[in-house]
Amino acid sequence: MDHDIEHGFPHLPTVHRALTALYRRLESGTLHRDHPLSVTAGDVAFSDADDLYLGVQRVARVMVQQLRLPDARMIVSFREMTHAASVELAAGPEYFIELNTRFRHHRRDIGAALAHEVTHVWLHRLGLAFEGTRDNEILTDTAAAYLGAGWLLLDAYRESQGTSQKLGYLTPEEYGYVVAKRALAFGESPETWFTSPQGYTAYTRGLARARRDAERPPLAAGGWAGRRRYARDRRHARELFAGAGGGVATTTSAPEDGYAFEGRSPLRVSFPCPVCHQRIRVPVQGRVRARCTLCRTVLDCDT
Repeated sequence: MDHDIEHGFPHLPTVHRALTALYRRLESGTLHRDHPLSVTAGDVAFSDADDLYLGVQRVARVMVQQLRLPDARMIVSFREMTHAASVELAAGPEYFIELNTRFRHHRRDIGAALAHEVTHVWLHRLGLAFEGTRDNEILTDTAAAYLGAGWLLLDAYRESQGTSQKLGYLTPEEYGYVVAKRALAFGESPETWFTSPQGYTAYTRGLARARRDAERPPLAAGGWAGRRRYARDRRHARELFAGAGGGVATTTSAPEDGYAFEGRSPLRVSFPCPVCHQRIRVPVQGRVRARCTLCRTVLDCDT
């Protein structure tokens, strides 16, 4: 059990890097074609009356099918360990997953634990990894959530009097953020999926943060305060680059919004795509429409 659960969005830069990496590796069409629907709660449910090992193997198959691992066989066992689960990554086709023995009596969370471990296998086969254990685990959690299995990890987050539980490396709000990013991109409505009240609250906070990604200048949906700040920064950039004698320079005067001006002819502004977070560069010339070359999203901008 986790007694000191971190909250907020401290890992968001790595989450954004993970989303970009997923789109670069899979391409938008493949990602949406192969993972159109999320796992449902019914897919991973089994009662105390069901055979434990048959139930675990069934849930493991659900995760294999969700992640499109056609010839991967998961051998699942239980043992005492510090972490929730672990997986032995090898060439396959058999992969050995060990679950913490506490899941024998907390079956509702087995789907969440397997979602994370099977995503490790998926990334291993794809050859996609980040440097360092922390960043690689954040990549795994982000991929699980964005491919439609990791919302179970958020639903496994619970806090009550004197006890708490959270699986994975992301904070609850960051899980909510990635689940919301998927919902907005795939047209899903996860609001009714959660059995954990705390998980639902974290989702709503993540959803608010995800929606703000599409409301930041130079996107046309930006609010009044953001547009005013953008106009001030644009004026400052023009003065800066004019004083540079026509040379090339860059200013990032609004890092919280992510846009940056580049002193070229014409003046350009770059900003992160609100879907895949690859940077997009457009000329500063009023209302323009830009298409992200990675996820193919068309964006209305007011530069």
